[in-house]
Amino acid sequence: MQRRGRIPGSRRHHQSERSCTWGRWPHQVLGPTSILAHSVEAGSRSVSTVSRRGLLWHLRARHSRVGLFEIGPGHELHRMTRMMQEGLWAATQVSMNNPPREGPPPPPSPIQYILPGACQAGAKLAQQKASTQLPTQQPAGPPTQKDFLEVMTQVHQEGFELGTLAGPAFARLRQSIGLTEEDYQATLGPGDPYLQFFSTSKSKASFFLTHDQRFFVKTQRRQEVQVLLAHLPRYVQHLQQHPHSLLARLLGVYSLRVARGKKKYFIIMQCIFYPTSRISERYDIKGCEVSRWVDPAPEGSPLILVLKDLNFQKTMKLGAQRSWFLRQMELDTTFLRELNMLDYSLLVAIQFLHKDDKDGYRYIFSTFRGHMAPPEVSVQRQNPLVLCPLTPEVITRLSSHLRSLHGAQKSKKTEGQNLRMLPDLPNALHILDGPDQRYFLGLVDLTTVYGFRKRLEHLWKIVRYPGQSISTVSPAHYARRLCRWVEAHSE
Repeated sequence: MQRRGRIPGSRRHHQSERSCTWGRWPHQVLGPTSILAHSVEAGSRSVSTVSRRGLLWHLRARHSRVGLFEIGPGHELHRMTRMMQEGLWAATQVSMNNPPREGPPPPPSPIQYILPGACQAGAKLAQQKASTQLPTQQPAGPPTQKDFLEVMTQVHQEGFELGTLAGPAFARLRQSIGLTEEDYQATLGPGDPYLQFFSTSKSKASFFLTHDQRFFVKTQRRQEVQVLLAHLPRYVQHLQQHPHSLLARLLGVYSLRVARGKKKYFIIMQCIFYPTSRISERYDIKGCEVSRWVDPAPEGSPLILVLKDLNFQKTMKLGAQRSWFLRQMELDTTFLRELNMLDYSLLVAIQFLHKDDKDGYRYIFSTFRGHMAPPEVSVQRQNPLVLCPLTPEVITRLSSHLRSLHGAQKSKKTEGQNLRMLPDLPNALHILDGPDQRYFLGLVDLTTVYGFRKRLEHLWKIVRYPGQSISTVSPAHYARRLCRWVEAHSE
């Protein structure tokens, strides 16, 4: 059964069921057949995999994820996460059956300049990646006001209901970053169990990862969801103005109610620390000192810990990427300051580059179709993937070319976007490569407003910790301090 409601805390109620942006849906109760029949293969995957791969495979998989705990049938959260998976499958199916209506004309298709260190094999691989990573259709324009107010509730025969908040707006957002609904559904839906992650955060939230650790699921309080949805239009606008922003990409907001119980809210976002292979260190940075130390895991321990500010005794060696990073931090923290936010974190992870990573270095440089490419790169209109040797001269020329495009266009749409060359990797928006190390960087926890309660907490902490750097400060102070931190800890 599907019904419409109102966004928690909103004054406006989107009444008309038949005027929904996603089209007309009949009322129906979703039972085991309607939810799981669509995914018989996915639902039975975990059972069939056991017999195929055997015990040794599972032991090896578990060992590689020590610190993350698989939510299997015996886990206390297994029933709840299974309801999440089934509910998300059904909700995403509605989005797939009712794609966003056509809005304003989409922007011109981007040309992707891929610049590898060599050769024919690289060209073949680039073409294969292009066919899987680039979106199959253009976004249908930016979200409308109705998209931000839309609420859909689906009642399942298993005794729970799942609400999708601002679903059309998030569907357009997912589409704009090249994430297909099929991929989103397959990763979050029934099949492999979620992983539970025990965070060092003081928050009472529960944290989950999809089995491939690509998407992050976090429970939220109702007040936090209200703040997030209230700021969602400006968040989307900021990402349109700054496509390479370091803000974590939110992919959906949902509610779960079991048998007339209290609603539980959760969000889904792209995981900053992805892909996870070879990541050696993880940090949660707020730019302050009080309560910002975590006892590290014993040497040689496979336990996954996210450390904090006082544990970070190093310098990020970003090389030519540093100026872009500092500018983007300034742009993003200014945006959060304007929203009166604080207590957000800069997530940092470090991975050492292998020799192959350096030799086979490849970048994607995006611009709009119809503009002249720099002389070093010849553009093929039939195949927008163009290969050429990566040299300092080429990188400099491409950077200059991008700046000249911005100057020539003189449009508000491209002015000040602070674009950069992206690595040809999954999760490229949150990856910066230095000379010897790869850094995963992103701003998360974007729901805390500097209201009356936080002002009282600020007064109490300055008395409790005189002369020390505390987390609860004004949004302007918080933004400046975090920018100073990244400037002091990078070169």
